[in-house]
Amino acid sequence: MTTPLVQDLTSGPLDLHASTAHLLELEAVAKSFANGIVILDAISTRIEENTFVSFIGPSGCGKSSLLRIITGLIFPSSGRVLYRGQEVHGVNTKAAMVFQSFALFPWLTVAENVALGLEAQGVPPRQRLRRANKYIDMVGLDGYERAYPKELSGGMKQRVGLARSLTMEPELLCMDEPFSALDVLTAANLREQVLDIWQSEKIVTKTIILVTHSVEEAVFMSDRIMVFANKPGRIVADELIALPRPRKMKSKEVEEVVDHFYSLIV
Repeated sequence: MTTPLVQDLTSGPLDLHASTAHLLELEAVAKSFANGIVILDAISTRIEENTFVSFIGPSGCGKSSLLRIITGLIFPSSGRVLYRGQEVHGVNTKAAMVFQSFALFPWLTVAENVALGLEAQGVPPRQRLRRANKYIDMVGLDGYERAYPKELSGGMKQRVGLARSLTMEPELLCMDEPFSALDVLTAANLREQVLDIWQSEKIVTKTIILVTHSVEEAVFMSDRIMVFANKPGRIVADELIALPRPRKMKSKEVEEVVDHFYSLIV
């Protein structure tokens, strides 16, 4: 099945050395365990600025592992990650992560959880509070600065996680199944909010990489989708989405593109 609503990026060889203007470059990135199991096999791709990219594919195909390699939370077994043309060694300080689990410290308030990364960077207390409050308000939690995680719903907890990442003012935001633990309505509202924030001029972050198991979610949110297969993990499709924004989840055009990507998952 083909559709004019997507554009295939995988035709022809990929010349990773053609330019250093890309935000992110992966050169033959592989990850394996000591027992010989290969999680990722020679992933090579480029990601431009000002794009929303989604990784989709079956469980165990290495999507989340690749996200952690991109942010520097784990290291590849071979290959290189380049950020603005420079090889990444250790944690990428220009990137931030939103996790599937809320990953909040229960003994800290919302404001303290959001400002935690700034404290680790040595930002003065008054500046930490000012910046944390800015992003708390942006994600819709104004008035909850002194609340503790046990007093929040799941959707509110994930908003705290989003605010914490945005407070670091990263150029690249990586999101690992951030909506999967939420109920349907909360997830839909948070997707819309993330897109509104991303498309606004209020944040530094203009590039997002989302890992998701939901093809519908990926098509609704993304400019570009990479489809992964497993055994070993590899990219089997890489396509741009030509749908205008804003998109309606149940529109004929979105459903056509969703069906197309379902046909690519093996």
